[in-house]
Amino acid sequence: MRALKPVLIALWLAVALALPCHRHAQAQTNAQFQELPRFDGARALEYTRQFVNDAGPRWVGSPGHVRAEQFIRNQFRHDDLVEDTFVAKTPIGPLTMHNFIVKFPGRKDGIIVVASHYDTNYPLRNIHYVGANDGGSTTGLLIEMANYFRGKPNNGYSVWLVFTDGEEAIQGWTDADSAYGAKHLEQIWSADGTLKRIKAFLLADMLGDKDLDITRDMNSTPWLEDLVYQAASHYGWQSFFFQSKMYVGDDHTVFLQHGVPCADLIDFDYGYNNAYWHTAQDTLAKLGAQSLTISGDTLLETIRLLDQR
Repeated sequence: MRALKPVLIALWLAVALALPCHRHAQAQTNAQFQELPRFDGARALEYTRQFVNDAGPRWVGSPGHVRAEQFIRNQFRHDDLVEDTFVAKTPIGPLTMHNFIVKFPGRKDGIIVVASHYDTNYPLRNIHYVGANDGGSTTGLLIEMANYFRGKPNNGYSVWLVFTDGEEAIQGWTDADSAYGAKHLEQIWSADGTLKRIKAFLLADMLGDKDLDITRDMNSTPWLEDLVYQAASHYGWQSFFFQSKMYVGDDHTVFLQHGVPCADLIDFDYGYNNAYWHTAQDTLAKLGAQSLTISGDTLLETIRLLDQR
């Protein structure tokens, strides 16, 4: 036993010396966790409920679409809201569409866009398709995201929340018949120089699914998708991200083609075998506040990380 005492004393000293370091590191981790942006998914879900119940089916040209436009206007009547109205050539003729851009200025020279479409699918107009998840959930998410930025100083890039119209195809998804609002924004932003100032285009789509499983989009910018995963990991949300991967055509595609870094955050596993997507089963009952919290937290932290680059 006498021979073991020096060893035991040495071990005790090592543990004693290590404890303050461990506690300091743990304190730093806890402090960093407490400083992370916090998103209110329950409130985002409530906005989603209000929007979907108020507008209902909202394909372009419908009475529900008019109500959806007015709902968005009402949410941002005291903000810097820009309405982009245009006429799109579609397979059924010209249709008037409306994009909405809500601008929160920052001190750094550049823009981070967070976008979501708000319309529903025209071919499904006769089945009372309300698109609670597809278009509805991320409309609620962006409305709640505005509460995070509103009235706060922003030392980072300007944040623009963009509600795109005409994302859904009028007849059937093709390059020509889809993403009308996004294409129009790309045209006007190319002309006025805005496109060159966009540091990242973050697209939110179908993120309210109770069983959240966000796909890694192979059509997105790899480093930006990696940054999204890093942001999710800061909260411990990483298991909800990128367990599967696929190539997704969406509102971000036209910006990606013109050199803008893009990340499409989309859950393309909505119900078993994506069974609820583009069906009357896409209802409010399928949505969960925690899924919107996870998505909102991750988007806010991605913006924070982009500001640090």
